[in-house]
Parts: sequence; structure tokens; C-alpha cells
Amino acid sequence: MFDKLKQRWEEHKIRVQERRRAKWLKFKSILPEKIQNIVDRIEMQWTRYCNSAIGDIINTVVFVLVMVIIIRFFIGEIRWIPSGSMRPTLIEGDRIVVERFSRFFGYPKRGDIMVFYPPSTQLSAKPLDVFKRLTGIMCKDVAYIKRVIGMPGDKIEIKFEPDGSAYVYINDKKYEEDYIKSIYEYPQCPIEGMDPLYMMSDQVMKCGPFHLEYDEYFMMGDNRGNSQDSRYWGTLKRDRFIGRATFLFWPLNRMRVLKRFKQ
Repeated sequence: MFDKLKQRWEEHKIRVQERRRAKWLKFKSILPEKIQNIVDRIEMQWTRYCNSAIGDIINTVVFVLVMVIIIRFFIGEIRWIPSGSMRPTLIEGDRIVVERFSRFFGYPKRGDIMVFYPPSTQLSAKPLDVFKRLTGIMCKDVAYIKRVIGMPGDKIEIKFEPDGSAYVYINDKKYEEDYIKSIYEYPQCPIEGMDPLYMMSDQVMKCGPFHLEYDEYFMMGDNRGNSQDSRYWGTLKRDRFIGRATFLFWPLNRMRVLKRFKQ
């Protein structure tokens, strides 16, 4: 039965090709003779190209590039961790899977580990630069990986305790975090009365309060003593997100799923 179905499918494809060919010949017949000759030469060159080894190579390369773009843009990609800003959750050299499909159906949630382009990364709209971002080939756009701490509409503030520890307060409530490296490694907040121009620098940590707009997120690394994050460069717009880190697959002894928090 399978052979019969296969035979019928092949016969159907041949009939479809014959109908298309007949329509194409009918269309060419109404063209001026000079145009017909040009079209015939183009068809001949195209047939030679398709049957050549170079044609096969080019078609294969184009197919691979298209598949890479589709997978990276709609499904996910592989990233490696270059710094210790997410210690102890992620350390230097870790390889992770970043999924991208969920951004089409929802928003990042508090606690999600996200890969994104920081405000300092200028994203060029030139076709070649867009192609580099889509394929990852020779892409030099700097991306960060941090955890979502503040959600749109939140008030975020960092407060120090008498013993030197520090905590994030969300909407005036202490936010307990058991995944960070240490509550004692926060840099000190700026002294009141400092020069406003100095405070605008992205090299100076701010403690807030930060009031997030409807499409703004507050990102922080788990290594609070060594992380360039929203405390320095401010909030992040949603359109800057690349995807969510979901799985740590290398090295093997650290392999695990990067689970989402229960909301």
C-alpha cells in the first residue's frame, strides 16, 4: 500500500510540473521574439548552473544560512559565559542554551536569566550588520547575561543593613534571594550630594529608588560585587532582549536545567 501511495504522489508531482510548464510556455509564446530569446538564454544558463558542482555548493550554503537564521531567530542559540558576573549560577566558560521562541508569546518573568543587548550596544540597521546578528557570523555586538529583578511598574531600591549586608527592595518589600554570591559584596551607595554629572556615569553604582515604566526591566548579576548591570547603566527596554537561558550543557559536571521561578 505504501508503494502505491508513493507512486501516486510521484505521478501527481509530474502532472503539476507539466501543468506549470505548459502555462509557462503559453506565457512565453505571447512575448515578443527578442524577449523570448533572452528568456531562453536565461533558462539555459540557469539549467547549467543548477546541474553544476558550483551550483550545488552555493545552494547548500544558502540553505544552511537560511536554516541557521530561522533556528537562531525563532528557536534558540548557543552562548558561552565570558565573565563571572553571574557567579555562582553561571561561571566563566559555561555553555548554555538560550531559547528565543517564548518572546513571541509572553514577557520575561522575575528571576529569569536573560541574554540581551545593553543600552551601550548600538545596534546598526545596515543589512550586513543585521545579517551578522541573525547568523552569529562575525557578530561583534556586545551582549550581556543577567537576571530579571525588576518588572514594569516596580519600584526598586538597594538598602544596606547595619551589619554591612545589602538587599534589594521591590515595592518597599525586602526581596530574599538565595542564588546570589554574597549579600556582603555590594559596592557602597554613592554619598548624598555628589556631583550630578558624576552620578550620570555608567561607572558609578546607584541604589535608587528606580521607578520602572511599562516596558522597562531592572537587570542584576548574581555576583553583586562584580556585575555591570542596571545599578550602573539604568533600566532595560523589552526590545533589547535576545532570549532566556534555559539549559547549562557544558561542562558536563555542571549540566542542569536553569529553571524558572514560581511566580
